[in-house]
Amino acid sequence: MPGKHFTEILPGLAKVNDKFTMINSMSYTPNGLFNHTAAIYQIMTGYTTDKVSPSGQLEPPNAKDFPNFGSNIIRLKPPTEPMLPFVQLPRPLQESNVVGKGGGAGFLGKAYDPYTLFPDGDDLDMGKMDRIKIEDLQLRPDLFSVRLERRAKLRDAINDQMPAIEAATKDLSLDSYYSQALNLISSGRARDAFALDREPEKLRDRYGRNTFGQSCLLARRLLEAGTRVVEVIWPKVANSDNHSWDHHVGLTDRMKTKSGPMLDQGLSALFDDLDASGLLDETLVVALGEFGRSPEKGVSTSGNGNSADGRDHWPYCYTAIVGGAGIKRGYVHGKSDKTGSAPTEDAVHPMELLATIYHSVGIDPETIVYNHLNPPRELVKAKPVTKLFA
Repeated sequence: MPGKHFTEILPGLAKVNDKFTMINSMSYTPNGLFNHTAAIYQIMTGYTTDKVSPSGQLEPPNAKDFPNFGSNIIRLKPPTEPMLPFVQLPRPLQESNVVGKGGGAGFLGKAYDPYTLFPDGDDLDMGKMDRIKIEDLQLRPDLFSVRLERRAKLRDAINDQMPAIEAATKDLSLDSYYSQALNLISSGRARDAFALDREPEKLRDRYGRNTFGQSCLLARRLLEAGTRVVEVIWPKVANSDNHSWDHHVGLTDRMKTKSGPMLDQGLSALFDDLDASGLLDETLVVALGEFGRSPEKGVSTSGNGNSADGRDHWPYCYTAIVGGAGIKRGYVHGKSDKTGSAPTEDAVHPMELLATIYHSVGIDPETIVYNHLNPPRELVKAKPVTKLFA
């Protein structure tokens, strides 16, 4: 990657930088204070909200929220295989007590919510991906697929005699949902995709024996099996300590020993693995945070306190990585000033990146959707950054 030097904390990404594009000019100016939930909601849905508390946090999720981009994608481009269309792992989006904001289908309805794989264990439990529970994706031992299909036929026979009920529920597409669920469970495809223990031990080591690394490996398995969208959420509450990226204090140690190595190993292995199998050609990989960190240490930019070795929130200039699905390889998009404070060339708003995601899967970002009040809304009010594509 010409003109770019990678820190010693990211040796894995340095070796695979010929497989992705770096956007050095991610930037936006927030309304009011810029804390995690409001910023997460924007990048996940393409919309901001006026319901923001003085701390910058949003109200808890509700059915009136704008949909997560994954929900929009699977509604407009449903999978053709009996497979989970949209999976979120290994934990929900979270800041303080606001959990899951921007992560669901919102006004599209529960049918387009992601399948959430949140294994038991706290954020410091790095072995919890070995304890995945997917009982809802497998048949009970005493319920063979033949019996399940026989029950489905019985249901159809009963429904034939209930035209009034069918008329009352015709807009709910219950037949379609029931068939999808039946196919999903009886095929075993989704259940098999979650079997991380079928991967070679050396490959699992390569991804990293931690929650993020094993989540990236599982994402690859899900994509291979036919899942349309996989969101790997960083395995730590957004505004917390240890391996979270909220480096208000202890930045040096946390970057060198916790968050940095974990990201480097898992993400670089994912790019390498997808490229080796040819799957990177048809898979878009996007890695970014909701904002960057302040160029100057020890100063407050968001109302938070920072130690001399800490950096505060900074949405005005930060970096994203995108690769696969026709994105240029070994390319740097945009420039920042010498302190990384602001873009000097080709600034990219998070909503433009979201528009680029829609564009990459063949969806017009200006496609109209209707919310619970029925006014027309674009998926996102932004244009894709077509310069990113080869």
